Amino acid sequence: MVISHGNGPQVGMLAIESASDPSLDQPFPLDVLGAQTQGMIGYWLVQAFANVIARDVVALVTQTIVDPNDPAFATPTKFVGRGYSKEDALRIGAGKWTMHCDGALWRRVVASPEPIEVVELSTVESLASKGTIVVCAGGGGIPVARDKKGHLYGVEAVIDKDLAIALIARDVHADVLLLLTDVPAVFVDFGLATQHPLKTVTVAELRTMNFPPGSMGPKVEAACRFVKATGKRAVIGTFDDAPALLNGTVGTTILP
Repeated sequence: MVISHGNGPQVGMLAIESASDPSLDQPFPLDVLGAQTQGMIGYWLVQAFANVIARDVVALVTQTIVDPNDPAFATPTKFVGRGYSKEDALRIGAGKWTMHCDGALWRRVVASPEPIEVVELSTVESLASKGTIVVCAGGGGIPVARDKKGHLYGVEAVIDKDLAIALIARDVHADVLLLLTDVPAVFVDFGLATQHPLKTVTVAELRTMNFPPGSMGPKVEAACRFVKATGKRAVIGTFDDAPALLNGTVGTTILP
């Protein structure tokens, strides 16, 4: 079992704290904050699992390679941190952050480049093959790129966690990909009087539908990528339904 997690609230909070810390010459960059949140949330998960399961559990701080020329760097879209009024957002972000409207409030947006490869994948595979529960790629992993010599360096970005775990699931030959969220299934016409859940759906059918880019969209895309690459299934549903999702009795199952 390989587990990933989000870090949006935590990395946003730490970015604000870092930016307002007078003892720092400059704020910590997002790659460093990503590493910090992987350790923090990984610790919580490892301890919780170890308290209830008699299996080895480990949290890995992992790096995810991106292309420094990815067009995402020119058009930041990933919201991080708290919301502000327009006036406060323009004042706080002036000269250092890109701020966009998010509903009634304004928030910081950062680049979200495509994940290409997880550097520590072989370690994840080795541990998982021995029955160890592995927590990794938290928040999508630490965004890094390679220079002309092949050396790694951190980049200012946040990687989508769903796309990153789909990449890992594919490369470790996972049997099934579970994407756990706060809604019981993928809904068509979500929020409208005509909304209805999808029980079983194919990749081709999902590709004809539109889903919100900030919530269900990345999960649907991650599921489609995994299923298309492996011929196996992915399931989307709530955290509390995880066992039933694995059995395919609830949630939305995505098939080839």
